[in-house]
Amino acid sequence: MSRNQILLYLAIAISGVLGPILFPAYVQQMAVLWVMVLMASTWDITGGQMGYNSLGNITFFGVGMYVSAVIQVSMFYDIGLYTASYGAIKPVFTDAQYFQGLFMGIFAAGLVCVGLSLLLGTVVFGLRGPYFAIGTLGVAIAAGQIAGTIDTIGGGAGISMPFFPWDIHYRSYFFYVICFVLAIAAHVIIRWMFSTQFGLAANAIRDDEDKAEAMGIPTLRYKQCGWALAAFFMGCIGAVFGNMVGYIEPIEVAFPAPTFGIFMVAMALLGGKGTLWGPVLGAVLFHVVKETTWTYLLGWQWVALGLILIINIVYFQQGIMGWLQTRYPERFGITVDPSSTAAKEEA
Repeated sequence: MSRNQILLYLAIAISGVLGPILFPAYVQQMAVLWVMVLMASTWDITGGQMGYNSLGNITFFGVGMYVSAVIQVSMFYDIGLYTASYGAIKPVFTDAQYFQGLFMGIFAAGLVCVGLSLLLGTVVFGLRGPYFAIGTLGVAIAAGQIAGTIDTIGGGAGISMPFFPWDIHYRSYFFYVICFVLAIAAHVIIRWMFSTQFGLAANAIRDDEDKAEAMGIPTLRYKQCGWALAAFFMGCIGAVFGNMVGYIEPIEVAFPAPTFGIFMVAMALLGGKGTLWGPVLGAVLFHVVKETTWTYLLGWQWVALGLILIINIVYFQQGIMGWLQTRYPERFGITVDPSSTAAKEEA
C-alpha cells in the first residue's frame, strides 16, 4: 500500500475508535453507518465488479436475523414456547448464555446464508441484466412473506430478541464495536480478493461474460463465490442488527426491500460502483443526508433522497469516485496515453 492509503486507513481506524467517545449521543447512528458501509461494499462485489445488479441481497440480511434469533433462543429454551403469543414462558438469560448464543448466532447466520446463496445462485445466475435484478427482488419479497407465515419464529407478529444483560449504557457501544469490526473485516477481505485473479475474472464477467467463458473462465463459480462472500457478511450483520434493534418483524425489519434493499444499491451508485472506495464514500454521504433529513426535514426526507438519486443518475452516472478518477486520473495511479487522448480530441 502507498503512504496515502496507509494514512487513510489510520484515519478511519482513529475516527472509528474516537467517534463514540466524542459523540456519545450518536453511537446508535454511527453503528448503523457501519452497517450501511458493509451493505454497500458487499453489494458492489456482484453489482459493481461483475455487473450483476442484485436487488435481493437483503434476503441474506433477514435470513441472518432469524437464524441468529432461533439459535440464541433454542440453545436454552423451546423456540415455540418462546414465541407463543400467550406468554407460555418468561425467559431469563444469564450473561454467559446471552453472549454465547449471540456469537454462535452471528457465525451460524453467516454460514447458513452462504449455503442459501449457493443454492439460489444455481437458479438466479441463469438470468442476466434486468431479469437477474427482478428475479433477486422477487426472492427478497417472497422471503419476507414466507417468514410471516412461520409461527415458530413469530409469524407476522415478529419475535423479541433476548435482552442485553449489561447496563443499558454499554449496549450501544457493544453493538457499535461489532458493526465496526464486521465492516472493516469485509472491506479488507474485498480489497484482498480483488487484488488477486478473482478481480480480473470478475471484471471480465462484467465486460463480456460470453468471451470470458470462451476463454475458459468458470464464470458461474466466480459469481457464486462473490455472492457467497456478500451473503456471509450480510447474514452476520443481519444477526447483529436484529439484536441491536431488539425486535424482528418480517417486512419492515428483516426483509426491508423498499428501504435498505434499495439503499445499498443507491449508496454504491452514489459513491461509484466497481471501485473499492466508492461504496464506502457513498454510504457515508447517503447516511449523513438520510439522518439529517429524518431529523430536520421530516415529511420531506424521501423527496431529498429522491433528488439525490435523480442528480446521481442524470449527472454522475459513474458516481463520485468514477467522476474523480476521470477528472484526476494521475491521483489514482491511472496512466492516460497522450496519443489516444489527442486522437479523441481530433475526432
